[in-house]
Amino acid sequence: MDMSAVTGDTTVKNGLDVTALIAIVVTIVFWASSFVVIRVCLEALTPIELATARYVTAGLIAFGYLMFRWSVPNVRDFLRIAVAAVLFIACYAVLLNTGEQSIPAGPASFIINTMPVFTALIATFALGERFGRWGWVGTAISFGGVALIAAAADGGFSLDPNAVLILGAALCSALASVLQKPVLGRMPALTVTAWVLLIGSLPLLPAVPATIKAVAAAPAIVNWSIAYLVIFPTAIAYVTWAVALKQLTAGRAANFLYGVPPTATLIGFVWLGEVPSLIGALGGVMAIAGVAIVNLMRAK
Repeated sequence: MDMSAVTGDTTVKNGLDVTALIAIVVTIVFWASSFVVIRVCLEALTPIELATARYVTAGLIAFGYLMFRWSVPNVRDFLRIAVAAVLFIACYAVLLNTGEQSIPAGPASFIINTMPVFTALIATFALGERFGRWGWVGTAISFGGVALIAAAADGGFSLDPNAVLILGAALCSALASVLQKPVLGRMPALTVTAWVLLIGSLPLLPAVPATIKAVAAAPAIVNWSIAYLVIFPTAIAYVTWAVALKQLTAGRAANFLYGVPPTATLIGFVWLGEVPSLIGALGGVMAIAGVAIVNLMRAK
């Protein structure tokens, strides 16, 4: 259902729907904070245990919602949702969590936000969209920035393979966004999100016993952090991101996510005292600059 039909005339002067704007701001703040909270949780849990604690719990919440609002997609949409769910939940979470074992919150968020580059590349090969020379220039700059972040991860200048894993998480996120975009035009955003969370949590079920033991032995701050991840960056922010995708084009919505890395860097500095190195900061600027070039200049 069109959210503007419920809220009335919500269009602002610049043409951006207020509902979409609120959804984007909420998504940025909660997703930025998740990079920092993940670092806290990894002090007591393995990457798979953290993914399981976060997403199996969210999957149970989604299952409860679907029991009261049962809506089964058609076969084609279900297949799209299923593939997107596994990529966007299980694969993304494990890759990101593993990467953040050594990559600080700020740099990790800069790497993740190369997602629009992957989205543009996928659209070029899968949909035949024009990429252009500036698209390739932007891609080279962005990935060069990721390389600098990886090289400066430990304060020295040696390649950290965990940066590549986070880059893989960004690719999973891009694929999932492209896959679920058509479905969001036919189904409510909340329903699509519920199915994504439920199906995406299924591959993590075998890790539930070990996760329960790890969570029981973890400090209180870790348990509170897991609860935060489940409620805010997951249950709420995944819905607000789906709302943004429904109201805007995938490319325009993704552009607003430029705000996530600086926000995550600020939170990481305030909470964990993480100060990016000069090389890492330069890499972050290059990564986002490359994404901007890809999105603004790729057709030229």
